[in-house]
Amino acid sequence: MEKRILIVRLSAIGDSILSVPVLCALRKHYPGAKIAWITERASAQLLQGHPALDDLFVISKRTFKSVKELWNLRKRLQDWNPDTTIDLQGLTKSSLLAWLSGAKHRFGFNRDTFDGRELSTFLNNHLYQSDSNHIVDRGIDLLGLLGIQDKTIAFDLPEFESDSNFAKQSLLALGLTGPFAILNVGAGWPSKIWPSPRYADVANHLGHHHGLPSLIVWSGDQERLAAAEVVDKSNSFSKLAPSTSLTQLRSLIRRSRIFIGSDTGPMHLASALGVPTIGMIGPMPLSRVSPYGSHNIGIQRDSLPIQLSSQRKTNCGPMLSIRVEDVTSACDSMLKELYQLHKKLA
Repeated sequence: MEKRILIVRLSAIGDSILSVPVLCALRKHYPGAKIAWITERASAQLLQGHPALDDLFVISKRTFKSVKELWNLRKRLQDWNPDTTIDLQGLTKSSLLAWLSGAKHRFGFNRDTFDGRELSTFLNNHLYQSDSNHIVDRGIDLLGLLGIQDKTIAFDLPEFESDSNFAKQSLLALGLTGPFAILNVGAGWPSKIWPSPRYADVANHLGHHHGLPSLIVWSGDQERLAAAEVVDKSNSFSKLAPSTSLTQLRSLIRRSRIFIGSDTGPMHLASALGVPTIGMIGPMPLSRVSPYGSHNIGIQRDSLPIQLSSQRKTNCGPMLSIRVEDVTSACDSMLKELYQLHKKLA
């Protein structure tokens, strides 16, 4: 009988990217299985067309506010007929969808600070307590319940020809015909935003000391204003990126020498693409959300005490404690290593 596996990871974009290795591991272990993923629209762009994925269920935030929409979704999931669900979010809404799918085996995390919350430990019926810290490793650990012991990490994110052409044309129009850095000024939470003048100082440092121009990427009107401020204060060492979709941004990131940003979807996208990444981590634990991979650098000076966890989205103290020199020093170290590597390979 054909195995049918449904991954449940609804949001956010960064966490969805960090869950992709679970998809790749499942495909490697079950090459003949049907694998689907249920997600919200924000993350769907980056999952569409993934070679390991057969089907994608895309829902909106209002799905849980409408009995009719939720009932229709239940029917669609049960028609797809999964025998197994993998709940990587660990909330009531994610585990509820796993339960509504009718799957006999519903895998999720035991109760922890960030995982196995709310009613998920009641709705999932196979629970795992991971000793790992990082989201990527915890997801792979969970697959041990299915007998998957291979810890190989793969993302295998696709690239579409239209996005590749967009990236090439955009970079040519901006005069970025050689190596360049990407600086991402935005974030989903106020507590993850680093001030634009500090990004400008980093862009100036990269230009002065490494001859490396910076492309400043953004999403939405507010981030565009912040990005424009960086360009204005960086003495012609940076360029304002055009408006992009997530898949177009993915193609721009692929072509960058290094990526610098806070704990956001684009930062995790860069590390997933194998681009050397410097991630500034504010309120969340560094060990959980640092840019994945030993060649990347996570920066955190102050962390948010567990008793202040309710302030994760609003407390800007940890992010603001990160100094410009913390980031420029990481840039110097990373670029020196890259220069030495390129020299050795030349």
